[in-house]
Amino acid sequence: MPYRYHTADVFTSTAFGGNQLAVLPDARGLTDEQMIAIAREFNFSETVFVLPPANPAHTRRLRIFTPGAELPFAGHPTVGTAFVLAATGEINLEGDETRIIFEEGVGPVPVLVRSANAKPVFTQLTAAKIPEMVNDRYDATTLAEVLSLKVDDIEMHPHAIEAWSAGVPFLFVPITSRDALARARVRMEIWERKLKGSVAPEIFVFVSEGESVVRARMFAPTLGIPEDPATGGAVAAFGGYLASQSEIRDGMLRCSIHQGIEMGRPSLLQLEVDVAGEDVTAVRVGGASVLVSSGTLHVP
Repeated sequence: MPYRYHTADVFTSTAFGGNQLAVLPDARGLTDEQMIAIAREFNFSETVFVLPPANPAHTRRLRIFTPGAELPFAGHPTVGTAFVLAATGEINLEGDETRIIFEEGVGPVPVLVRSANAKPVFTQLTAAKIPEMVNDRYDATTLAEVLSLKVDDIEMHPHAIEAWSAGVPFLFVPITSRDALARARVRMEIWERKLKGSVAPEIFVFVSEGESVVRARMFAPTLGIPEDPATGGAVAAFGGYLASQSEIRDGMLRCSIHQGIEMGRPSLLQLEVDVAGEDVTAVRVGGASVLVSSGTLHVP
């Protein structure tokens, strides 16, 4: 049976950069087994299957699959699917800003689509879940082993290494230099022995590159992703980590995250975090996308 599909590069304004995404704009009739098989066939970080919403007030329901698992939420599939549906006329644009709502496993996810000359140029999600810290212990010595680094390549200040989740848990590991970031390699035999069974086995390593700018890499073996060029779900969780480390207690935190450079797929994710007192009240993640291909998938 034929199914239409589109592919896009997400969190980039240049084709063949960013994070690849496959979107099936009408996935009605597909079984769970067919969806995971299609995700493995594309072999992108994620493939999105678009369905009618359960609540008619919402725009669409999304099911998001990596080559290894279904996810309750992911950032680049959310903003990328909004871009694809807007760019192909599946959703109507309402002037310079269009607000839509996707149903995902974590709940309703609001998305803002900014347009210019009736074409989408920027999409931004608001995380359905406020980031929460995951209570688990991780030590720098173990992580240095897992990442093929020296212990002094990892920042050692209090609370430097923490796990946070905005739907999917990620372990945030600050690195001391760009050189160390480039040298990071997951040693799978050690990861499987010491990290695989933890609450947050997916590793987001990053180095600060000035005020409100970081460079990052993300390794997610559990999800079948050796390395990800751009990870919106991790960046949403990073909003909680960032706020916990910041001296700002009221207002908005902004951060530009450069990811995928070491993979040859440079990505740029824009993070905004609203804070009030000790609380994070909202997290937004956005960026540009580019439509790359459209076609027909023949599903047996």
